[in-house]
Amino acid sequence: MPPYAGPPIASRSGDAASPLRLLAYLVLAITLIVLDDQAGWLARLRDQANVLVQPAWNLAGLPGRLGNQVRDNAASHGQLVAENRQLRNNLLVANARLTRLQTAALDNAQLRELLNVAERSGLDVQLAPILDIDLDPVKQRLVLAAGSREGVHVGQAVIDAGGLMGQVISVTASTSTVLLLTDPDHAVPVTVARNGVRLIVYGRGDTLELRDIPLSAGVEVGDEIVTSGLGGRFPVGFPVGSIAALRPDDTHAFLVGELKPAAALDRGRDVLLLRPGSPIRIPPEPAAQGGDDQQSSPTSAAAALVAPSHARREPASQPANADGQRPSLPSSADGQRPSLPPEVRP
Repeated sequence: MPPYAGPPIASRSGDAASPLRLLAYLVLAITLIVLDDQAGWLARLRDQANVLVQPAWNLAGLPGRLGNQVRDNAASHGQLVAENRQLRNNLLVANARLTRLQTAALDNAQLRELLNVAERSGLDVQLAPILDIDLDPVKQRLVLAAGSREGVHVGQAVIDAGGLMGQVISVTASTSTVLLLTDPDHAVPVTVARNGVRLIVYGRGDTLELRDIPLSAGVEVGDEIVTSGLGGRFPVGFPVGSIAALRPDDTHAFLVGELKPAAALDRGRDVLLLRPGSPIRIPPEPAAQGGDDQQSSPTSAAAALVAPSHARREPASQPANADGQRPSLPSSADGQRPSLPPEVRP
């Protein structure tokens, strides 16, 4: 019979020792647990073991932590992109609303000023919205969304809260065209509010100009210029502008003045049209007072109510000419008085 070649067969003594060994290990473990819980004998050993095992734990949990971080970052990035897009859209909508509100506020402020002018002046006016503009250097005109059906007619004066803007030159059923003061084809008879000197304002495309001002007229930079009412086209006393600069003309016999318009010719959405029944008064001839040959400036309710507060100035005396006579309408270089253009003739 061949010998047994398999694993050794446990003896009975070894089988009996295994339960005893297990029981001894169990008693030892329980004893260590009780002693550690009561006196903390193994705390230091456990801490040192944790320090030694911690790198292994960190290394084992690294893949899981990296996966969670990548997943969280991807979700956060997508959420941030969506929130950023939503905030950008909200900002665009808010800016659009703010722009509309600002535009509405400006329109309301201008309408309030126009209504205040109508109430204070007592003139019969009509509100007309601006439909189109043409501010070419050689053509300064407005197109209004009001025509013959609204009672607009050729020759009506056009004003805003600041002063005179121009006059209506053509009318259709639903629209009308306004010739602005700054148009080269426009001229307006005016007076200097401070001393009553009569002059004529001409358009220069983007500014206004006073020509043929006598050297003895006493006109100064800063003087307010108002309508004189001559010709019956414009009410007396409406602000036209203020003198911004004075210079001698080519002959050095007269002065030329540059005016800053009182009206906002390049701004606003609405204007006022003076109705045919609006009172238009022609100022009387200035009379000398005492022996000083002083003449008073023309005053009117329209001038006091329409002119801005900073543009109202008290009338002052005007020095007489060298011959003691009051200054008259300026003459040109050939000795002839300049005639009024068709737009300002009665």
